[in-house]
Amino acid sequence: MGYPADRRTPAETTPWPGYLARYHDDRPGITERILEQATDRRRARPYSWLVEHLRGRRAVILDLACGSAPTREELPDERWLGVDLSAGELALAVAAGRGPVLRGRADQLPIGENAVGAVCAAMCLQVLTPLDQVLAELKRVLRPGGVLVALVPSGMWFGRGLLGWWRVLRALGIRSQPWPNPDARDGLPKILRAHGFVVDASERRVFRREINDSQAAALLVNGLYLPGIASDRVEAASAALAAWARPGRRLPFPLRRIVAHLPVAG
Repeated sequence: MGYPADRRTPAETTPWPGYLARYHDDRPGITERILEQATDRRRARPYSWLVEHLRGRRAVILDLACGSAPTREELPDERWLGVDLSAGELALAVAAGRGPVLRGRADQLPIGENAVGAVCAAMCLQVLTPLDQVLAELKRVLRPGGVLVALVPSGMWFGRGLLGWWRVLRALGIRSQPWPNPDARDGLPKILRAHGFVVDASERRVFRREINDSQAAALLVNGLYLPGIASDRVEAASAALAAWARPGRRLPFPLRRIVAHLPVAG
């Protein structure tokens, strides 16, 4: 399976900023709904793990592509600002009392130079385009010495629950999710170094979420970015995962957390 070598993939032909805005307008809060029930062996949850290096900071923390702003719940006492292009996601964040938020593109941030002391990037750098411009914008708004903490999907290793993912991908007719920036996952540290960041830490953990019925299966499949995939394949993937689902069945979500900073000149 996979895409023929003589044609471009949906990831390469999709205008991603518009696709992401429409996707999240139609499904506000979906990423949070999927990840909020995932835990690792320590019983930690993805968002709480992500923000460990951001608590107690005095400077403004920018949440890039903040979505429904789940990190705001984790950072209630910090000076936090969320930016997202999806009006639907931002409306959900405001309704939940999570703010302040701004609507804007990641490659054209509506923020001044050196305005923030830290950036939180949760599950977004693999899909934000053009990535070079996005990282240039982060460098522009971050103060020297400012911190970037990113959470991205990590590659699958052999382990419990992989049969569930295999069923989904097989039904979709793909080998992996068609992200535009697949290297901005386990390869993100290398990309950040190439853009002038100093990488302080890169750690991988596997989180797992129970897929116990057809409703949970449909939520998971609906939460995938699948530009160019026919609706009948998406429905088949939901049905395939629902056939695998049962109480106690847990699907793995390997994630990587990268902590980096901008060097101070001189």
